[in-house]
Amino acid sequence: MTGYEEFLPEIKAAVMNFIDKVPFNQLVGMKITNVTPNSVEMHLPMKDELIGNYITGILHGGVISSMIDVSGGAMALVGAFRKLEHIDIQERIQRLARVSTIDLRVDYLRPGRGESFYVSSTLLRSGNKVAVTRSEFYNNRNDLCAVGTGTYLCG
Repeated sequence: MTGYEEFLPEIKAAVMNFIDKVPFNQLVGMKITNVTPNSVEMHLPMKDELIGNYITGILHGGVISSMIDVSGGAMALVGAFRKLEHIDIQERIQRLARVSTIDLRVDYLRPGRGESFYVSSTLLRSGNKVAVTRSEFYNNRNDLCAVGTGTYLCG
């Protein structure tokens, strides 16, 4: 077992705890469902408060971009945790509490129709200061609704 697998339970717990405590994430209803060294997955149940077009009943684009951003940010945290694994977990959490979005590009591919949604993010690059992630946003029928690329300050 490499050092990264040994640290993964700590990383997973810290990332999930950090994301789950953000009031906006709670308000919207997004939850991390899986954290691995290679991906972060989040889930969102559809609810009336998230409708962006009241005539068609589709999910608001801002919710889609928010989920892509939060999931990508969580993936950036996973990559940054690995780079800081030589320091104490509490110090890592303090340093990484300042992770922020530099840039986010979202391409909407189809309307957000569904009973629930999920996003999966992967790490494209994790440098000393900046991480870049790729995210895919799906509905419960596995239709790809949007894709996104996020750049995050994490150092």
